[in-house]
Amino acid sequence: MACRIRGGPRVTPAETLSKSQQAYHWIKTRIANQEFTPGYRLVLGTIAGELDMSVVPVREAVRQLEAEGLVTFERNVGARVSMVDDSQYRFSMQALSILEGTATALAARRLTADDLRRARSINELMTERLSDFDPRAFTGLNQEFHAILFGKCANPRLLELVNAEWARLGNLRDSTFSFVPGRAAESVREHENIVRLIEIGAPLGEIEKSARRHRSATLDAYLIHEHPDEALGLPAF
Repeated sequence: MACRIRGGPRVTPAETLSKSQQAYHWIKTRIANQEFTPGYRLVLGTIAGELDMSVVPVREAVRQLEAEGLVTFERNVGARVSMVDDSQYRFSMQALSILEGTATALAARRLTADDLRRARSINELMTERLSDFDPRAFTGLNQEFHAILFGKCANPRLLELVNAEWARLGNLRDSTFSFVPGRAAESVREHENIVRLIEIGAPLGEIEKSARRHRSATLDAYLIHEHPDEALGLPAF
C-alpha cells in the first residue's frame, strides 16, 4: 500500500528498500507461500532477472536468509530452501512406507502385463534422466511409477490414505531428491526389483517388504544427510 510523506511525493514501500532487501522479501514471501518449497533450488541469475537487478543483491539476500535458517548452501549444489521443520515429513514418510507397501502388495495380483510394461517404461525414463538430473521432474515420474503399482489395490480406504500422504508430502517439500540426489540411482534399481517380484508372482509378503523398504530407504537417505547423528526412519523389519 502506498503512503505519502508529508510535503513530499507518494512513495511505495518497495522504493524505500535497498535492492538486497527487495530480493530478500521477494524470496521470503515465496517461501512463506510455499511457491518455493523445501528443497527448491534458488538460481541466483534467474531471480536477478525476474527482479531486474544484478546477482549481487540477490546473493546478499540469500546470505541473510541462510543466516535465518530458511536457506541452506552446499558446495557444488548452490542455495536451496531448507527443510525448516522436517518432523511432519518424517511422519508422512514412515506412514507411507507401511501404507504404500501394503497397497502395492494387495494390487500386485491385479496388475496386467501392460501395467508392468508402463511402469517399467517410466522407470527407464527415470534412468535416462539421471544424467541431466531435475529433482522435480524425477519426483513427478516417481509418483507416476508408484501410482501404477498401488493403483489397483482393492481396498479403497487404504488407497485414500496412500493418496492423502502423497498429497501431504507434496505440501511439505518440493522433492526429497533435491536433498539427496544420489538416492535417485538407487531408487530406480529398487523400482526394477519391485516390478520383477510382481512379474514373477513372488509371495505378497516379499512384495510388501520390498516396496516398504524402498520407501523407508528414501527417508533414511534424507536423515543420514540432514541429521547424521539421529536414528533412521524405520527399523528394517
